[in-house]
Amino acid sequence: MRTKLSISVTALAVVALAACGAESGSGPGSGGGTVQPDVPVTGVHWSVDSVTVDGRRTAAPADAHVEITDEGRAQGNYGCNHFGADVKVEGDTIIVQPAEMTEMACEEKVQNFEDMLRAALTGRLRADLTDGRLTLTTQKGDSITLTSEPPAPLVGTRWTVNSLVSGDTAASLPAGAEDKAYLTFGKDGSVAGSLGCNRFTSTAEVSEDSITFGRLAATKKLCEGPEMDLERKMVKVFEGTVAYELNHRSLTLTGPDGEGFAALATDLPGEK
Repeated sequence: MRTKLSISVTALAVVALAACGAESGSGPGSGGGTVQPDVPVTGVHWSVDSVTVDGRRTAAPADAHVEITDEGRAQGNYGCNHFGADVKVEGDTIIVQPAEMTEMACEEKVQNFEDMLRAALTGRLRADLTDGRLTLTTQKGDSITLTSEPPAPLVGTRWTVNSLVSGDTAASLPAGAEDKAYLTFGKDGSVAGSLGCNRFTSTAEVSEDSITFGRLAATKKLCEGPEMDLERKMVKVFEGTVAYELNHRSLTLTGPDGEGFAALATDLPGEK
């Protein structure tokens, strides 16, 4: 069953790294102390690995992430819905105010995770940062584990299609078509991948905010059901020039009619 999301929330932005902290004291023997520096968590894209509640760990959906800006905002995706909240970093404590969020109807498993993450990512959290891995612990002992994640380049990354776009709404893929369609842009101006059923190749001329595709060549395998439904929609997107938006590890391609698809980076150049 398809679900829809109103994406009227302002696009989330990645900001520059800002680690605050200062030491103070009046020299040896003076009795002066030090000011605990803030944990350097701002300006980083934190991919949510899992949430542990009452001792039970639940793995996060692929797109769950958090970014904390040095202007005092936490923003990201709970796994299905986008969110934003006021936040303050005080030494090793992060204080997160109740969040605003979009209202996409999500699959039950994802919705359950969102509820857990939203509850855990509120209030006073103790932060522990070790080797690029961040653990946020609530006052009752529940925790969120996150990993710093570099952005994905357009070229060389395998982009796996995860939703369809129509104007200001996004819809989940037809049931049974998940993880079937993907594309990879080559350094030589080529693009290749799978449409969900058939493999394809084409050319791609990339500009600042648009991509112009050449003639699409694809295999002729006959498929039925959700895979072919997805393929028909993707073929239409590959006709001519489309707008594209690259946001960290997500890519959206949209045609002049507002129809398109979104994809997540599932394999980056140099990653194993």
